[in-house]
Amino acid sequence: MTICIESPELTAATLGDEKKMQTDADKLASKEEFAVPENNAFGKSFRDYEADGERKDIVEQHYKLSHINQTYDFVKRMREEYKKLDKAEMGIWECCELLNEVVDDSDPDLDEPQIQHLLQSTEAIRKDYPEEDWLHLTALIHDLGKILVLPKFGGLPQWAVVGDTFPVGCAFDDSNVHHKYFKENPDFNNPNYNSKNGVYSEGCGLDNVLMSWGHDDYMYMVAKENGTTLPSAGSFIIRYHSFYPLHKHGAYTQLMNEEDKENMKWLKIFNKYDLYSKSKVLVDVEEVKPYYESLIAKYFPAKLNW
Repeated sequence: MTICIESPELTAATLGDEKKMQTDADKLASKEEFAVPENNAFGKSFRDYEADGERKDIVEQHYKLSHINQTYDFVKRMREEYKKLDKAEMGIWECCELLNEVVDDSDPDLDEPQIQHLLQSTEAIRKDYPEEDWLHLTALIHDLGKILVLPKFGGLPQWAVVGDTFPVGCAFDDSNVHHKYFKENPDFNNPNYNSKNGVYSEGCGLDNVLMSWGHDDYMYMVAKENGTTLPSAGSFIIRYHSFYPLHKHGAYTQLMNEEDKENMKWLKIFNKYDLYSKSKVLVDVEEVKPYYESLIAKYFPAKLNW
């Protein structure tokens, strides 16, 4: 059984733009402007889930709950509930400001409000890739789905909102962080879901794969259903930026199709900024706000259903 998720129709003009972007991604991937820091804001290595520190226990408990509870059936229920987009009507920047109330418990590298992470990553990208305005906006909005932790949007536990994502409906790859906790997931011993491909077929495309539920898939859904004009690479980044088993460790590649492989080039460009721009040096929100409001107006309607 393959889960089909509707994809937007591509026109000839759109396809031409996408081919140009693929070429641009190949050229830009070799750029080395961004200097990767050695340590995170706590003086530890980035994404070190075993390093002792004040956030170690919080992060591990987060992944334990995620890996036990993110089942195939749970994800289907969450997608059915949230595809209604009936929680709020608001603009993109209004949503950005809501992230002042959110700190990501799954992140060992930063404990600042999420709006600062968004601005730090997008300002770093803007500096190195000034012509790619769609990528600036993608960076700004990629984590907006974290509003799911707020009461108005369901008040979901953080294990159902943040952290590395992974496919459900097939075997949990060993490259997943804190993999040991999957043994307590009901799907772990289910023969329908615990083979390498599970309910999927090789090359089916990630668009046909159910991912663990969280802010990535929710924000992708919001953008798509509200008619964003971001290119497919932008939507791909939003939807899979937390899929570290794939883009860091090369797991689950058998499920990808050719479009996924092309979009992955942009995701890898984006990822170093998403991961390594986290800092205690804060961005002046009011100073950069006008630029990002102009991009929002270019790629999104004034009000969106959430």
